[in-house]
Amino acid sequence: MSLYLSIVVPVYNRPNEIDELLESLTKQDYNKDYEIVIVEDGSDDSSEQVVKKYNDLNINYLYKPNSGPGDSRNYGMRRASGNYYIILDSDVILPSHYLRAIDEFLEDSYVDCFGGADAAHESFTILQKAINYVMTSFLTTGGIRGSKNKIQKFEPRSFNMGISKEAFEKTNGFARIHPGEDPDLSRRIEKAGFETTFLPDAHVFHKRRISWDKFYTQVKKFGTVRPILSSWHPKTKKITFWFPTMFVFFTLGSVLSALVLKNIWFIVPLLSYLLLLLIHSTFLNKSLKVGLWSVYAVFIQFFGYGIAFLKSTFYIRLLKRDPEQQFPNYFFKKN
Repeated sequence: MSLYLSIVVPVYNRPNEIDELLESLTKQDYNKDYEIVIVEDGSDDSSEQVVKKYNDLNINYLYKPNSGPGDSRNYGMRRASGNYYIILDSDVILPSHYLRAIDEFLEDSYVDCFGGADAAHESFTILQKAINYVMTSFLTTGGIRGSKNKIQKFEPRSFNMGISKEAFEKTNGFARIHPGEDPDLSRRIEKAGFETTFLPDAHVFHKRRISWDKFYTQVKKFGTVRPILSSWHPKTKKITFWFPTMFVFFTLGSVLSALVLKNIWFIVPLLSYLLLLLIHSTFLNKSLKVGLWSVYAVFIQFFGYGIAFLKSTFYIRLLKRDPEQQFPNYFFKKN
């Protein structure tokens, strides 16, 4: 099958990010035709003038009322010209080989859905590098959610995801939940009989959140939606989803035990783990400051996710509450 790629990017009040993403697309070493579909999701701060700067790229700029990133991706895919869609977040920068790596992989080993990894660009701030570390490290989240040796049954994420037109049409694309719309779609793609895989060479530089408050809000949302997704797709439940909650209890228990019993040895395991994180992040990022901030970031990550996960589990799994009624802010309204 001849591939024609359509890159679909929803954007909401982030023209500067779109500028960097489009700039990286001008540097691709990909010599085939492709299109870029920018979906402005009811933004007040429009990206239209930024898009007009890149008249050498084949861009289809669309504006629509705000309905969330999932619905905006669906909107873009329905209006795209390609037969294979590349879904990206607006806060990513692409390495120059990105599109070529995708094309070569699909030509050699075609699959209807793939996901790629994320990394920190050298231009990222110390905070962004620290957050990237705790979101991708084996010592915190188990790694990049895929590897060259284990790429089957991979659960793609919408910051770096590919989906065929056929798979999109059969599944109707992303649901109204956010966040969580991407793992939900990945499960439905698999249930529909399509294969998902990890594409090792098509990574992106993902900026993620740019402040501690925004990072905490993000991981809190992740923790809240995970029990909802597990209730929709029971076979996806894993004991590892409880690790951040277990870290919260472990940390509180270690500190309280050391204080009450006046024995420093109760916090040695916790301090050992944090020291390992510090050394590992410092080595990888070649920066002690990034290493120190990574230790702080892991507390925000695990406490934000872990407490939210426990709370959501109580309402969704034990009390059997309806997810949309219990957490209405996590669901966009139907158009």
